[in-house]
Amino acid sequence: MQDLHTEQNRQANIEETIVSGVLSARIRPGTRLSENQLATLFGVSRTLVREAMMRLETRGIVQVSPRRGWFVVEPSAEEAMTVYAARRVIESGLLRSMRGLTDDGRKVLDAHLDEEKAAMAAGDRRRLTCLMGDFHIRIAELHGNPILVEIMRDLTARTILISMLYQSEFHAAQSHRGHCRIFEAMAEGDFVRAAELSIEHLDEVETGLDLTARADPLSDLRTSLSLPADTASKTSRRSGARKT
Repeated sequence: MQDLHTEQNRQANIEETIVSGVLSARIRPGTRLSENQLATLFGVSRTLVREAMMRLETRGIVQVSPRRGWFVVEPSAEEAMTVYAARRVIESGLLRSMRGLTDDGRKVLDAHLDEEKAAMAAGDRRRLTCLMGDFHIRIAELHGNPILVEIMRDLTARTILISMLYQSEFHAAQSHRGHCRIFEAMAEGDFVRAAELSIEHLDEVETGLDLTARADPLSDLRTSLSLPADTASKTSRRSGARKT
């Protein structure tokens, strides 16, 4: 019984480490997750890693490719729209069902918004990405329903993967203002208005996505070599010019 409990804790640790990596934008869409490497890093069997990956697959965070292994999902444009649709339903319903905001809750959200402002001022994109998603998880935590917290963590992780693929320009100031408006309504005890503002906020964020964009498969190598995004097309044009 003790061994089973230990294995479950290790499996949960693998899952939460990967989800936390996504939430903090350290793990990008399409990242390969090797069973052998994860087993070595966590000091567990490949079987335990595979079980953790299967659970993350059901949560929409990873997917398996035959003969290639496990990868962090790269959400399609259609999946992106369904994730935002789900968030509208869940977040507006969550806020409508809240009955009050404690003094501690006000302090938590107020401090969080200060962190967002500090990250914007510092130009810390990765930190800001993490904070923008974490704001919504904090509201779920203040609601007090652990199932809703788990759902919001997964949806937020998927939203961050979507933003890394389709958000051509990071509208940090706009998102921050949306958070401030939601907080102000909550602080005034108007949770119906807060719910309406949460839908408006998600609409604004989704509108800012370029769902026609496609992931650059050479992104990591291009960054390592300090090459601009249009290098390949320029090279191709020069090559074509020499042939004529």
